[in-house]
Amino acid sequence: CGGSVSDPSGVLQSPNYPGNYPNDADCVWEIQVENNFRVTLTFRDIVMQSGTCQHDYIEVYDGPLHSSPLLGRFCSGSFPTYVSSSNMMSVRFHSDSRYSFRGFQAHYSSIPAGHNTTIQCLPDYMHVVVSRDYLQSQGYSARRVTLNDNRCRPTVTSQEVVFNIPYNGCGTTQEENNDTINYSNTIRVASSGYIIKRKKNINLHISCKMLRKSWQQVVYAAEDTVDVDEYQFGRYNMNITFYESPAFRRQVRASPYYIDLNQNIYLQACLHSSDPNLKVVVDTCVAAPDPRDFNTLAYYLVRNGCPRDSSYATYYSPSSHFARFKFNAFEFMSRHPSVYLKCQMLVCRLGDYSSRCYRGCSSRPKRDTSSAEEQVDVVVGPLQLRGGDAPTGSTG
Repeated sequence: CGGSVSDPSGVLQSPNYPGNYPNDADCVWEIQVENNFRVTLTFRDIVMQSGTCQHDYIEVYDGPLHSSPLLGRFCSGSFPTYVSSSNMMSVRFHSDSRYSFRGFQAHYSSIPAGHNTTIQCLPDYMHVVVSRDYLQSQGYSARRVTLNDNRCRPTVTSQEVVFNIPYNGCGTTQEENNDTINYSNTIRVASSGYIIKRKKNINLHISCKMLRKSWQQVVYAAEDTVDVDEYQFGRYNMNITFYESPAFRRQVRASPYYIDLNQNIYLQACLHSSDPNLKVVVDTCVAAPDPRDFNTLAYYLVRNGCPRDSSYATYYSPSSHFARFKFNAFEFMSRHPSVYLKCQMLVCRLGDYSSRCYRGCSSRPKRDTSSAEEQVDVVVGPLQLRGGDAPTGSTG
């Protein structure tokens, strides 16, 4: 039960609904809609063990589960509606080992945020758009909108003022908290009056917070002059590429990638981010014949940083944004026409030796609240054994 939900609308319900839910369930749904939209969630049915809600309960969070405000916790009563302050909301359902009931059903949908300032936290920069109509309606000129660093100028169109603010420049500052890495900058809107100021200057504080599982994006205005409060969530940009040799000079561009049994396979994971103070490592890699199912028939090469296949090995990388590794084409491949790999990568703060990126093999992984980490899943393939009648492709 639970999982990531990205459709613009849908239904959430307890396991087996409308039948009784199982004991000892703990389900978390992460609802993430488009940028600059909000999530509205309405409960249509709730039948659970009532009382103090200590045994069976539903929790709704205004963003990711471990780092967002709790909007509500309940187990009976009226059917509430919640609206997120961002494009993300989390719902948790918990049951204990005693009584079981019908559970709940809820409907969610996405609604436009309706503000005049928007922000996206992209892999290399913060993309901020301010409406010129909005500035003019408040008595401000688009020509007087600047960053802390005056050398970084916006693009001004007939309708918008657009900033692309790098995470590693233009006066962007970095701060590390318990489970976030914060990138912050300030857009300044100056009053047009030189001698007598009719209005206060505006400071739009822009912030991208890298959480364990997402980027949180924030815009707020200082001095109570403009009411802007935006939160967005996004994902890291990561890809994995096959290489022909351990020199990692020539990529394999053929797809499918035809290989021989016992051939060494070389891979490089690459994190696309302008922040040089991040490190990426391979946490888990699993092979399966179905790119949509890595549970039914699965072969683990590495799991929670612990090698499961004797041929798996890592290589030195010239950049902390790269993770290089290899394995040998295994017997698993001879039993299936095609094999796909799903690798879970960890992104941590460079030099944070308390994070899982530096701890290596971890047989019992747990959430580390002392460091900022993100998990990113990447699927690559297919790999196919070269046969007598199979088309030829690049070799490794």
